Amino acid sequence: MKVNCPTCEKEVEWGNMSPYRPFCSKKCQLIDLGEWANEEKAIPVKGPQDEANAQMDIEDIEAMLSEQEQDFFKPS
Repeated sequence: MKVNCPTCEKEVEWGNMSPYRPFCSKKCQLIDLGEWANEEKAIPVKGPQDEANAQMDIEDIEAMLSEQEQDFFKPS
């Protein structure tokens, strides 16, 4: 089976003879890794979570923990 390199689109044989598959070379593999590291690529999420929602979630968790018998916010 042959696939195209995600970086340069060169055709690559999918098998043991292609150690960098699906990439054609170590160079293309590292270029792709760099794009992920620089956040040029990302896995899409269902919906953007803004900071207000994130803060609200933290406050909800803190409220729930404060209602527990063991108080997590005070030294024992």
